[in-house]
Amino acid sequence: MAGHSKFKNIMHRKGAQDKKRSKLFSKLGREITVAAKLGGGDPDMNPRLRLAIATARGQSMPKDGIERAIQKGVGAGDGDDYFEIRYEGYGPGGVAVIVECLSDNKNRTASEVRSTFSKNGGNLGETGSVGFMFDRKGEILYDLDTADADTMFEAALEAGAENVESDDESHEITTAPDDFAAVRDALEAKFGEPREQGLVWRPNVDAQVTPDQAVSVMKLIEVLEDSDDVQNVTSNLEVTDEIMQKLMEA
Repeated sequence: MAGHSKFKNIMHRKGAQDKKRSKLFSKLGREITVAAKLGGGDPDMNPRLRLAIATARGQSMPKDGIERAIQKGVGAGDGDDYFEIRYEGYGPGGVAVIVECLSDNKNRTASEVRSTFSKNGGNLGETGSVGFMFDRKGEILYDLDTADADTMFEAALEAGAENVESDDESHEITTAPDDFAAVRDALEAKFGEPREQGLVWRPNVDAQVTPDQAVSVMKLIEVLEDSDDVQNVTSNLEVTDEIMQKLMEA
């Protein structure tokens, strides 16, 4: 996505102003619970749990909430069984959209996601219908004042990163999925915990739309993200300066 880092940072700030903290913590807690259930409650032995905890801390989730989510995951059969589900479809203007969910009811989630696409100018496709337009990558974000661009670049490449991009707000480190944990650990040892980290979908082809269509795409994404079952939404919307301005005004 053109302007990926800046676009993500701006939309994150806009979303943070509107998103209810309780809903955000619920989603973070659900991921922690699933991670603990699948790999155990020790983050040192469970990379997915460690990542989930770091993400929750980065969003200022209370410590007791994190602990409750872990205990729920390692409990003897307590709590709901969550399933990981990925949906793929097209938004307004033919923008490709990937929706990642954690759900305890596949039929309910499928119905909600399909309805949301339909009501917001898009259509849900089959699994694999847009996945080929994205690559799975590890992503690590540090604030700009963590280190100068050259220092971050050298440290990240030495740790095994694929690429580093620095703008006026942050350093964005990209890795292969299999190298993510090792790169993250190396950088964390040198610079401390990153602002954001995780495995993401990166578009390998951009969808070019009008500013008005871009606003419609963001509306679709916002409605999807409002669902309790939806963990992440990714699109291949190409963000031009004109579109960025339109999104900031919307």
